[in-house]
Amino acid sequence: MVLPSLGILAAGVYVLAAWRIWRQERASGWVLPVALLLQAAALALQIFHGSVLRLGAAEAVSLFAWQSALTLWLFSFRERLEMLGVLLYPIVGLCALFGALASNAGTGTIPIDDWRIQLHIVISTLATGFLTLACIQALALAFVEELLRRTRATTRPALAFSLRLPPLQTMERLLFQMVIAGFFLLSLTLLSGLLFVHNLFAQHLAQKTVLSFLAWAMFGLLLWGRHRYGWRGRTAVRWVLLGYVLLVAAYFGSKMLVETVMGTHWT
Repeated sequence: MVLPSLGILAAGVYVLAAWRIWRQERASGWVLPVALLLQAAALALQIFHGSVLRLGAAEAVSLFAWQSALTLWLFSFRERLEMLGVLLYPIVGLCALFGALASNAGTGTIPIDDWRIQLHIVISTLATGFLTLACIQALALAFVEELLRRTRATTRPALAFSLRLPPLQTMERLLFQMVIAGFFLLSLTLLSGLLFVHNLFAQHLAQKTVLSFLAWAMFGLLLWGRHRYGWRGRTAVRWVLLGYVLLVAAYFGSKMLVETVMGTHWT
């Protein structure tokens, strides 16, 4: 009963944090750290089992969401990004609830007695967290740009939301900072992952590897286009979303295919 209770409490506190931000209160004062700690405790109970990790799709969803919430909270100390929490924190709460309630029966285990595996997991989690936050930032940027194009049709809550976000230039700059950080960490993730790949097909990693490299290429092309041609606005949003969809498919799509269709696990 401890794990479901932690998940329910974390979800409730995340919703409270989003509500306090909307009400122009300081959610980062104590509410959000409590939510992060509750979800972290639930993840620790669910994932760590002695010298192995039990990381299924539900646990991964919760872990990546937690990393994104943590990253946004830390970014908010430097930039005026709290309003993104109105969008992100309820989603993170649902992920925390799903991760705590969903069964991990049949999930493959990952040994963590090797420091290289530990480092790979930390880097991959950080990469996904930054790129998830970049995806949220891209959606917010697209939302604000659309509001500016349709000023007369804008509703009062939507206008209030947009006015409390940073200026478009600042949001765009932060978006590319997140993409650069995520791309760098994703590059390290792929390089460190090569240490554990001996046979792509025997280890059932072919789909995951191909999709991960495609996602890496999408983010790399976006950064190249930004540097070479000054890509911004809707073009940048499309590339970020496409890269993120490929990244999600690399993990969750491949995992579902391997475990559900093939009846086995990554090794």
